[in-house]
Formats: sequence, C-alpha cells, structure tokens
Amino acid sequence: MSFRAKEIYNKVVRRVGGDGKLPAELMESVKSMLPKSKVVMGRAKRGIFAGRHIQFGNKVSEDGGNKSRRNWKPNVQEKRLFSYIHERHIRLKVTTHALRCIDKAGGIDEYLLKTPYNKMDTEMCIAWKAKIEKMYSELPPEEEAKIEQGSEEVRSAKREFHRESRRAIALSKQSQLEATKADDDETTEVEHTNKEVSDVAEKS
Repeated sequence: MSFRAKEIYNKVVRRVGGDGKLPAELMESVKSMLPKSKVVMGRAKRGIFAGRHIQFGNKVSEDGGNKSRRNWKPNVQEKRLFSYIHERHIRLKVTTHALRCIDKAGGIDEYLLKTPYNKMDTEMCIAWKAKIEKMYSELPPEEEAKIEQGSEEVRSAKREFHRESRRAIALSKQSQLEATKADDDETTEVEHTNKEVSDVAEKS
C-alpha cells in the first residue's frame, strides 16, 4: 500500500472510531478500494484529473543537445457539468482527458458510478462517488428510470449531432473536390484555346 493510501486509510479509521470497531473483512475491502497512485499534485485534490498530473523531463536544445529541466502541466479547464441525481449544474475543474472520459461514460454521475474506487485519485472523488452511490440506492424505481431515460436521450442527441457533423464535413469535402476539378477543367480548356490561337497566329 502506497504512502497516500495509508494516509487515507488512517483518516477513514479515525473517522469511524478505531480499527477494532469494524470487521476485518470490511477493512480489507476498504484497503482494496484506496488509490494506488503514490503522488498527486495539489491542484488535483480540488477537481477531477482522471490520472493526468504534472510531469517532469528535459528540454533539449537543437544546436548542442544541452538539457535543461522542465515540466508539463495538465490541461485543466473549469466547466459546468449537469448532474441528474442533484438536478443542477456543478462547477468544477477537470482535465480535457477527464472530460472525454465523462462524455464517453454518459455524464458526471455515470462516470463516478462506473469508475472503481482504486482509480479515484483524491479523497474528494472517493467521497463524491460514495455519496452518488448512496443517493442512487435510495432512489425509487420510477425516478431511477426517469434519470436513465434522460441520460439516454442526451447520448442519442450527441450521437445524432456527431453523425450530422460528419455528414456535413463529407459534403463540404466533396463540394471542394468538385470545385477543384471544375477549375482544373476550365484551366485546361483555356490552355488549349491559347495554344490554338498561337498556332493560327504562327501559320498566318
């Protein structure tokens, strides 16, 4: 277990009141749910970074190959994401990789439900996932069906939008090719006409 996982585990133990108050099997399951990453940057504790953190390396000059240390920071954006379980928009900081993962999962709620605990990097994400799971478990069946229907409508609308955008791009490329072909034909015709005129002038 990494140092961060030990710290989070000790916090959980302190909150429940000690190691002996819960069964050993439950504490073992808690250990398996803790994140395995060793180091997390401070900004990641206040958002959803989905495994993207600061990286370090060398900047190599083109002339002499001299190396100087540098870092690469993740592309972090502040976004408003709609949560069906809370029925409101939530403002948070996410990386572009996390946005793609959330979009693929079908929303922030679905992303938190589908991502396992040991892949959650921060305590905030772990607590948020536990809260979402608890709220979904307490929902009546009709409300859960309504939320599922709403998320399915959003996914179908996104699929239709992507389909229409691909169709529009294909049509624009086809029209550009046709216009280029027409310009080439017109240029070729003008060249033939000029050649015929020059031939007639030479004969005369």
